[in-house]
Amino acid sequence: MCVPGCQETMHQALQAGLSRRRFFKGAAAASFAAVAVSEPAPAAPRRFSRAVDLTHTMSPDFPTFFGVPGVELEKKFDIKKDGFNLNWWRIIEHAGTHLDAPIHFSETGITADKIAADTLVVPLAVIDVAAKAARNPDYELTREDLTAWERRHGRLPASACVAMHAGWARHVGDAAKFTGKDAAGVFHFPGFSAEATEWLLRRRSVAGLAVDTLSLDHGPSKDFKTHRLWLPSGRWGLENVANLDQVPAVGGTLVVGLAKVKDATGGPARLIALV
Repeated sequence: MCVPGCQETMHQALQAGLSRRRFFKGAAAASFAAVAVSEPAPAAPRRFSRAVDLTHTMSPDFPTFFGVPGVELEKKFDIKKDGFNLNWWRIIEHAGTHLDAPIHFSETGITADKIAADTLVVPLAVIDVAAKAARNPDYELTREDLTAWERRHGRLPASACVAMHAGWARHVGDAAKFTGKDAAGVFHFPGFSAEATEWLLRRRSVAGLAVDTLSLDHGPSKDFKTHRLWLPSGRWGLENVANLDQVPAVGGTLVVGLAKVKDATGGPARLIALV
């Protein structure tokens, strides 16, 4: 039995208790939310320990085949005058660290913008011929170099990029040494032999070739046979690659960052090896 006024008193007490519970529950939820916002989410797991930049810095001084700068920058807008900086570029597709698209040596091959993205992230296999190239600047990587690599490291990975490390990247600051151009106008630097290229086409599944020199073909070549074999097959090539001495012979992943320019026969590329 309740005395007069007790029902109102009990109702007020219950309401006060409920309000306190709601308050503390809300405060706890707000506190948890604040912690959740202030603490960063856990990082996604990495499947590599380091990233190696395989790209030379492009500048007007970078050695080229063409006798003119591979890139020229003209400043069109200045932050002090216009509120922002902006350059106009004049660029040669095949200068600096760059990609050759199949159309470069083909009438019907695909252009750079049509190269599938999943073919630009591939296993990297590095064939070291630096000692041989030091003795012979016109050295051509052979089928025997490839089979010797496989005896040591196993079969070339499927859909890999096979890179020739000739030790040439260290000469990039000396245009005369890097190009090897003699008094007769002949270039001298290493490249892939046609025999090795043909073997890779017929016997292995390879997405691309890469060299640390000016060309997939060695310097004295006049017929560019490696280009003519490789690119019309629908595959790509990389030239003027840097830092191949900093990546392992096998186990790395190559990421090719390529500008997606309509109808381009190639273009500057930012190459990153994940190892």
